[in-house]
Amino acid sequence: MNKFVILFLLIISVAGYSQSDKYGKEISLKEKTGISEILSDPEEYVGKTVLVEGEILEVCAMAGCWMDLKSDAENQKIKIKVKDGDIVFPVEAKGKSALVEGTVYKIELTKEEAIEYYQHVAEEQGTTFDDASVTGPITLYQIKGIGAEIN
Repeated sequence: MNKFVILFLLIISVAGYSQSDKYGKEISLKEKTGISEILSDPEEYVGKTVLVEGEILEVCAMAGCWMDLKSDAENQKIKIKVKDGDIVFPVEAKGKSALVEGTVYKIELTKEEAIEYYQHVAEEQGTTFDDASVTGPITLYQIKGIGAEIN
């Protein structure tokens, strides 16, 4: 009898460690797309739903409405953005691994809009931003998240 209790407790504890926290809709895609693959030819992916995986580098500290995922290639990342309140990513998720399903989209910003955007991001992260670092219009590629699993 004691062996069964110990085995049961062991199974429960192992199952607890392998579970991930789920956010938004259930992930339906099976095949992952590398973040580096998307960023190497982003126009090819605009409007397409993808499944990406990566380490969480940053999370919006104000509303949990976005997180940056580290690419499989060095010095690359992509922002996962959700509608405020639809999904709230926990700040504590930073450093964990995430599996995210969403649609790739493009944002084109004038120089002035880019400055406003980067100032806003800096405020959210509690960092400073130098307006002079923006020299012209920019194009951003992000993923509109619809479902995520964080381990």
